[in-house]
Amino acid sequence: MVELPALGAPMFLVLGEGMNFRSRLEAVGEDTFEVAAPLETASPAELHPGHELEVFWVPPRTRVILPCRLVAVRDGAPYRWTLAPAGEPQPSNRREFVRGGAGAAVRLKSETGDLALEGRLLDISEGGLRCWIPGGVKTERGDGMTTVLWLGTEEAELEGRVHSVREAPDAPGQHLVLTFTAPENVARLIRQYIIAWEIGERRAGRV
Repeated sequence: MVELPALGAPMFLVLGEGMNFRSRLEAVGEDTFEVAAPLETASPAELHPGHELEVFWVPPRTRVILPCRLVAVRDGAPYRWTLAPAGEPQPSNRREFVRGGAGAAVRLKSETGDLALEGRLLDISEGGLRCWIPGGVKTERGDGMTTVLWLGTEEAELEGRVHSVREAPDAPGQHLVLTFTAPENVARLIRQYIIAWEIGERRAGRV
């Protein structure tokens, strides 16, 4: 078994371009390990044993990336994914988008102009965001969306595509995940917003 961080350590699951989801290491076996299932992902039915992905964690002064294979998805509490290493962990300076932030009001409009939504930000990275929308969302994967939200110091407008829509697990409504390519000035604003959010969370003892 490869050397992993300590149990409970934050880990990030790479499920697509700009789609890195925060998780944590829950258990380590002889040939596999378990991580907390991220609530942001699409239905577990869309992920099957054999699916390949990367995980990474961030010890001091470096970043470690580990290629993995999905072995099992537990669909009952505690919700966990079982992963098997598919290679050796490698230190990397490759840029990865870390997600954070929450609470900001989000306004969305379809690229055709026939759909307008309002919701609340759940988290954001330089490559995507997840938001809560009350009621039903009549959109699907691949649809174009313009998103406007306040990121601490100024308003940002992002052109993106719907990655997934799923029922919210803890409240009426749905979770909508969008991916986008942020210009550098907006990416910088997102980074500053996440850093400020993480500082606030640490002070509150939540991370």
